[in-house]
Amino acid sequence: MNSNGKSDNKHITSAAAAAAADPWFSNYADRALGMRQSEVRSLFAVANRPEVVSLAGGMPNIDGLPLDFLADATSKLIRERGKKALQYGSGQGEEFLRSAICEVMRPDGITANPDNIIVTIGSQQSLDLISQVFLNPGDTVLVEAPSYVGALGVFDAYQADIQHVQMDNDGLIPSVLEETIIRLQKEGKNIKFLYTIPNFHNPGGMCLSAERRPLIVEICKKYNILLVEDNPYGLLGFSGDPVPSLYNLNPEGILYLGTFSKTFAPGFRIGWTLGPQAIIERLVLANESATLCPPAFSQFAITTYLEQYDWYQQVKEYREVYHERGEAMQKALEKYLPDLEWTRPTGGFYTWVKLPDGIDARDMLPRAVDCGVAYVAGNAFYADGETGADHIRLSFCYPSPEEITEGVRRLSIAIKQELENKY
Repeated sequence: MNSNGKSDNKHITSAAAAAAADPWFSNYADRALGMRQSEVRSLFAVANRPEVVSLAGGMPNIDGLPLDFLADATSKLIRERGKKALQYGSGQGEEFLRSAICEVMRPDGITANPDNIIVTIGSQQSLDLISQVFLNPGDTVLVEAPSYVGALGVFDAYQADIQHVQMDNDGLIPSVLEETIIRLQKEGKNIKFLYTIPNFHNPGGMCLSAERRPLIVEICKKYNILLVEDNPYGLLGFSGDPVPSLYNLNPEGILYLGTFSKTFAPGFRIGWTLGPQAIIERLVLANESATLCPPAFSQFAITTYLEQYDWYQQVKEYREVYHERGEAMQKALEKYLPDLEWTRPTGGFYTWVKLPDGIDARDMLPRAVDCGVAYVAGNAFYADGETGADHIRLSFCYPSPEEITEGVRRLSIAIKQELENKY
């Protein structure tokens, strides 16, 4: 029986079936049994079919990368420094890359010390290391509603109690955050940190307003709650230089996560965490136990790119590309789905769309694929896997403007068919 007095027969049956299919099932740790496949990743096979316009995945468009320069630079790197680049490295990451990362963060208004940075295998590993260091089973993590599916998966794998906090078009709502903290503390919850994506949110597309930023930081400081600021899209604002980081407002109480996956190339798998030195030291120990060290060759290659190429001009070109595609998404929604509501991002990769009443995004997805378009159902971005089914995330970073327009047209057909079938 469960807490509602109802039978858990479905769970028992599924567990029995899993045990029958896997002889090692009873040996797995509890946290392994709770792992589930990302709904975004599970769409890849469908979304990559040539007849389907994928508005699902958040793959950056790397057509503008200077491949000839990278090929020559890589060849020279191997010839001249290959014995070092192909060897084991530091568990914290190479000092020369950490120094370069300090320069990458300057547009965010951050002045940092390389000693306060750990290099990771993408910012996704940062989330894992932070969870490993801070979370015991049952500890509470505060996240936005909705929140990044990759973060939810990590927190869930570490058996955290994930609590969502409401947002609006200006981002996380300070009064709701404080009310949530007070309520959870009265319930005896052990809140370890707030995880937030303040700039060009994934999946929401919104940006935390300048007025709210100090309020969010002060609330976390007031209640002694660590703030984890994930900023993969901060340099990709359509209008120019990024909004100053939350980190600047309380360096001793914030972990800042960055990555080269969105502004350079995801295949290198290099990210970083900036934070108080005592926490960084713990993260280094966790990193050494997991991977020994981040990939040295990727660090050498990225540092070469940062030092020898005008990387910030490249970022500006990416901004123009994503701005054009974001505009194409907005115009297509206005043309084909004018009665719906959606966010209007000023940067990043995503738009968050509310479906007509009565339509379940997950249930509609097979029909949409039949119509030749893919999206991510909104329930993927909530811890319970059910909330948010009245929304979808549309990504405009990878398809061309023409493909975006056609994809939204096909989506409008799927929605129309779904409504006709329902009513």
